[in-house]
This record gives sequence, C-alpha cells and structure tokens, in this order.
Amino acid sequence: MKKASVLLCSVAAALMMTGCATVPDLTQTETELISEYAVGVLLKYDKGHGRKLVDSTGYEPEEEMEEPEQEPPVEETPEEPETEPEQAAEVMDVSQDEEEAQPEVSSVEAYYGIPNIMISYTGWEMADSYPPQAEDETPFFSMDASQGMQLLVLKFNAQNLTGEDQPLNMMGYQATFRVSVNGEASKGALATMLVNDMQTYDSVIPAGSSVDMVSIVEVPQGTTPSTIDFILRGGEKDGTLHLQ
Repeated sequence: MKKASVLLCSVAAALMMTGCATVPDLTQTETELISEYAVGVLLKYDKGHGRKLVDSTGYEPEEEMEEPEQEPPVEETPEEPETEPEQAAEVMDVSQDEEEAQPEVSSVEAYYGIPNIMISYTGWEMADSYPPQAEDETPFFSMDASQGMQLLVLKFNAQNLTGEDQPLNMMGYQATFRVSVNGEASKGALATMLVNDMQTYDSVIPAGSSVDMVSIVEVPQGTTPSTIDFILRGGEKDGTLHLQ
C-alpha cells in the first residue's frame, strides 16, 4: 500500500511539474483520466476506506416485529329450533258433572247424623216476597225477589221423635244447601235472617212436637218445578236428596 501511495504521489508531482523534459506534454483530458485512475488505485488498496463502507458494528439489528396474536375463532352456538307456544289447557266447567256424580242420600238427618229428629220435605211455593205479610203486620225480616226472578220456598218439617226436648243446631253441622230445579245448574240457597231458615236454625224442639223450616232459592220468573234436587254440604262428601 505504501508503494502505491509513493507511486501515486510521484505521478501527481510529475503531472504538476512543468518545463521538465522527461514528462511528456498531456492534454487536459489525459490529465483527468490519470487522476481518476490514481484515485481508484488508492481506494482499492486503502483497507481503512473499505472497512468504513461496510463496517456495521455499533448498529443493532432491527427487532423483528411480532405478529399479532390471532384470537381464537368464536364458536357459533346453533340456534334452537323455534317451538310453537303451548296451547292453554282448555278449561271445562264440570260443576254440573260433579253434582250428577254425588251420591244420593235418604234424608237430611241421615246425612248430617242428627239424632232423635226426623226432617221431612213438605212442599214448595213461589213468592215475590217472603214471609207473607198481613196488612197490619210489620215483620221482623222480609225479602223480595230480584227483577225477573221469583223466590222458590222449599218447606220442611222437623219432628222430635222422643219424649224429651231436643236441641237442633244446623250451624253446628256447618250445613249449607244448593238447589237444582228441572235439571238446571244448582244455585246456593239464600242466606236469610229468618228464624226458621234451615241453614241457620238453632233452637230446641219440645218433646213430641215439631217445627217448620224453610230453604229459599231464586229462580227465573214463571218457573214451574217438575224436579227438585236438594244438595247437602258440610259433611265429608256432598250428597243429593231428590225432593221430587
């Protein structure tokens, strides 16, 4: 390398020297070509120059870019097939069927287990109001039929079968009645304040005597009873007494 440098310096000095017989005359173009050649030779043998061009020490390699994590695929939940709404359960009125299925009973006293007293059905009457009133009489309690209705008054007789006074408390038996006329749906007997209402009767029947009692229900005006079913409640199971 030192030799090349000396050679180049000599060439350069020779070119710059003028008036020396040993140096041929060169044109401007030839001088530039020789200068370029000299510079190329110098760079070729200058190890330091080459190292500077390719030396990459001090530079850190570029960090590899991390690939973004891929989210796991979302599993699609299969749609459940649409089901038709359940139809509402059909409601049936079975009150009449229940009444028809009730066992028959022979008498009121037999159903409630009333001792020493016999209760008999004696008939019925239709009325617009009850009890009947005399012109100069003011009853303790009276009731009128609703518009378009009449009062069906069912009559009973309770007889003391013994020689001693017998108490009769129908409320103590939790007695309630329903009445079906001509096979129609039954209706509850009306609650009254009559002292002889059989549902609420509570008194003493003297020895060897009897008392009259009634049970009243409303029916459409103009009804003529051909069959009357008297439904007794308050015992373990309802019972039906066919009055006529």
